[in-house]
Amino acid sequence: MRGVLWSCVVFLLPLAPLAARAEGRLVDFEVASRRFDGAKVAISPIRKVVAYLPDGYEAGSRRYPVVYFLPNLFDGHRAVFDRDGAKAVLDRAIADGTVPPLILVSADFSTPAGSSFYATSPVTGDWTGFLSKDLVAAVDGRFRTLPAPGSRGLLGDRMGGYGAIRTAMVAPGVFGAVYALHPVGTGVGLQTMNSRPNFERLAAARSLDDLGDDGFSRVFLGMYQAFLPNPDKAPLYADLPASGRGESLATDPVLTAKLQNAFLLDRLLPAHAADLKALRGLMFDWGRFDGNADHVVANRAFAGLLEEFGVSNEAEEYRGWWGERHWTPNGRVEARALPFFGRTLAFAPE
Repeated sequence: MRGVLWSCVVFLLPLAPLAARAEGRLVDFEVASRRFDGAKVAISPIRKVVAYLPDGYEAGSRRYPVVYFLPNLFDGHRAVFDRDGAKAVLDRAIADGTVPPLILVSADFSTPAGSSFYATSPVTGDWTGFLSKDLVAAVDGRFRTLPAPGSRGLLGDRMGGYGAIRTAMVAPGVFGAVYALHPVGTGVGLQTMNSRPNFERLAAARSLDDLGDDGFSRVFLGMYQAFLPNPDKAPLYADLPASGRGESLATDPVLTAKLQNAFLLDRLLPAHAADLKALRGLMFDWGRFDGNADHVVANRAFAGLLEEFGVSNEAEEYRGWWGERHWTPNGRVEARALPFFGRTLAFAPE
């Protein structure tokens, strides 16, 4: 009988509430910039931004390092949260101690053609200055950050990975650590770049709408506007490095060399190796089974070239496809990128 009564007492005791997992919050805001004054294509000077603030931000006075996330081609600034679930990944990684609390910022770097390529051009504007000066100043002015290079990181996805490495080269002394997820544009691949866009369609286009859903031509037009800009050549405001198509493809060697030297990271490396050496950390990865083997070949070669120039780096080829498993549970960001920033960025003492 006593055993039965004790069981009833135990059953009637209120259950202790399960501890809720700590959650950060997202803050949307805008940054006005004069970096696009005079751009030949329509670029809004008001750029949309979203910031992840870790749990406990509002309650304390602690300052945090900031990781700036650079999206892939055609991705909006909120895609990493709305589509990829970055908030849940960050919440879990911080709660589990994978990385100390930090702020992550994602901004809109798009142009009408799709991507700014994170470069500076008289046609599309000064995107390098927007990122390294205007955006950083706005974030430092709005949030409790650690406003020093050693506490700023760059994390980029594919074309954003290219932008992360490029920005560390051409805007040194602003960011302290770089992680590039499956970067593109690190060097030449197996297939020539000029074989991809439809130059006949580009030459005949009287507006961006004339390219329709021709993804390759839109991507490469953005590249040409960034790296082969011609402010006097309406309506697309870019020089084309080739003409024709297929067997009739005729390459302009001067413009092709100009494009390669301005765009490809391996061509920029000799002049900027010292800038990369000054980083607290540099890491990039790529999926072995990328359907475009150019990316695999170029990243392997770029890792070796960094060694030739004495630039310390961590480079990893993994069993995966194009952009696979970046923001999945225990994916590349959670298992590799966030621990990397945890050991390379300077955090405030608790």
